[in-house]
Amino acid sequence: MLTTRTAARARCSRSVPDPTPAVTKHSRRRLRNLCGYPKRVTFPVVGMVGGGQLARMTHEAGIPLGLKFKLLSDTPQDSAAQVVSEVVVGDYRDLDTLRDFARGCDVITFDHEHVPAEHLAALEADGVVVRPGRAALAHAQDKGVMRARLDAIGAPSPRHRIVADPADAAAFAAEGDGFPIILKTVRGGYDGKGVWFVRKAEDAHDAFLAGVPVLAEEKVDFARELAANIVRSPHGQAVAYPVVESRQVDGVCDTVIAPAPGLSEELSGQAQELALRIAKELDVVGHLAVELFETRDGRILVNELAMRPHNSGHWTQDGAVTSQFANHVRAVLDLPLGDPRPRAKWTVMSNVLGGDFPDMYAAYLHCMARDPQLKIHMYGKDVKPGRKVGHVNTYGDDLDDVLERARHAADYLRGTIVE
Repeated sequence: MLTTRTAARARCSRSVPDPTPAVTKHSRRRLRNLCGYPKRVTFPVVGMVGGGQLARMTHEAGIPLGLKFKLLSDTPQDSAAQVVSEVVVGDYRDLDTLRDFARGCDVITFDHEHVPAEHLAALEADGVVVRPGRAALAHAQDKGVMRARLDAIGAPSPRHRIVADPADAAAFAAEGDGFPIILKTVRGGYDGKGVWFVRKAEDAHDAFLAGVPVLAEEKVDFARELAANIVRSPHGQAVAYPVVESRQVDGVCDTVIAPAPGLSEELSGQAQELALRIAKELDVVGHLAVELFETRDGRILVNELAMRPHNSGHWTQDGAVTSQFANHVRAVLDLPLGDPRPRAKWTVMSNVLGGDFPDMYAAYLHCMARDPQLKIHMYGKDVKPGRKVGHVNTYGDDLDDVLERARHAADYLRGTIVE
């Protein structure tokens, strides 16, 4: 349902012609009133908690709109802190720091899910607009909460339960098809961290050392990993991007192919509808990535949720009419969402990981000369082995060609290949 203000804007876009130099002051006043805007409209301030590359690229998407960004960053050297003009260096785990940061912001959003839930509740009690809100973010912060809620709404998931110790993990395995199983800490894991592939009970010990609850899941026999990315606004407008295939290496996303090759129209539609339903049921505002398993018998199961721009959506920067970052900004400000359709038949994103070749700039000459259509996105990070320091996007009509170009550029920038 549209809010009064949003409905007024919608009426404005349908029934009021574009202003021309002949429009009088009186008619301009009527236009403002019809659209629900105050007499003076100022550009809002978006407060972003977290200074990583997601914040950097979200800020970039807001620049053409003239939006003002304020950043809460761990250090002045963080990826986004290098490019945002107003940076507050502080600890997001400190409530007083969060409250001071929120002053002067029209909305608060995030490039990670780690702000303590009790701090989010305090901000909301103070009247701060937080998007996505605490209630929604709980499902991205705690895998146990996520699984329970997904079960309640009937979303398909792997078999799972919370386990107390290695013996309980062995009992969980015995309840199904036996080992191997997957163990995950319910909070704090990302990019393969906090996840264990357990082949026998003795291998389960490390998962319980962190002192937080542990979620056990069956080892899914999947054909590939997919991701359904959607964006939802406060008044319920939502858009869905094409479902993508996500290829992992050592637990880290390596390559994303948009759209997922060979995915049936039926299963693609199921994945998009599932992501849209999850967003609605959980009242997500902003970008939601639903990571999925495509099983060998043709089903989809929910693996993870992320309520922020996501690596599986980086291809949209150059491959979609409106990127995930631009639509996330629109959503948290309750602006009409942009077109998510792809610009090309195929787009491939490959992550650039740090290696033994720190001078990546020297590789630009080769990469750009070899592929003038190549899009390089670097994050301003120090190069360390295995660290995500950027990504490349390629696009075109021939998937094999697009894949080869993306892989060549990512490997050349890393120094894996030199020709």
